[in-house]
Amino acid sequence: MSQYYSELSEKVTAKLASIESVSATVAHGELTIEVSKENLIAVCETLKADPELAFDTVIDICGVDYSSYEGSMACQTRYASVYHLLSVTNNHRIRIRTWLDSDFPVVDSVVGLWNGANWFEREAFDLFGILYTGHPDLRRILTDYGFIGHPLRKDFPLVGQVEMRYDANKQRVIYEPVSIEERVNIPRVIRHDNRYAERELAAMAQEAADAKNTAANESGDKA
Repeated sequence: MSQYYSELSEKVTAKLASIESVSATVAHGELTIEVSKENLIAVCETLKADPELAFDTVIDICGVDYSSYEGSMACQTRYASVYHLLSVTNNHRIRIRTWLDSDFPVVDSVVGLWNGANWFEREAFDLFGILYTGHPDLRRILTDYGFIGHPLRKDFPLVGQVEMRYDANKQRVIYEPVSIEERVNIPRVIRHDNRYAERELAAMAQEAADAKNTAANESGDKA
């Protein structure tokens, strides 16, 4: 599979040679290309229109907040918009990543190329605050109309900012300040405690001695 996508990477790179700021990487059996947000539409048009590539279907579009990322990949900015494309004709896939401004993440919409991108871009806007220029109806899609903030950003509070309940007197749902305290989830870490090392060694030695005595007694009984 890696060999297949290495060959596809060479083909894609050759097709996009005339477009600046395009790089391709094959890792874990997947092909990822990085493009500047200024050249995103030109790259997508080529990937869709070229018959040897024919990426005619958008599978997913998502936002990513790399503000606390500690992996090996070099992050250019805080936010990225990531596109997963499929060629039904040629049965191959590709991932596109474009980096966005940390203070004001905005990029051109690809709804004009793939209608299926409509709700995907709305979701990325709702959860990450990424603006897609030219989108026909960029509204929230998962959170409520009056929701404040973008819940998948790393700096969004875990407990949220407001809570809602039904008020019997007003006969409607109302919003109130959060009544629970924010907490930080700390992963459980199992450490070896040296204070008990001697006790564990003594117990192991005792078990070995007991096993040896038992074996000697059994041998004596047989004799």
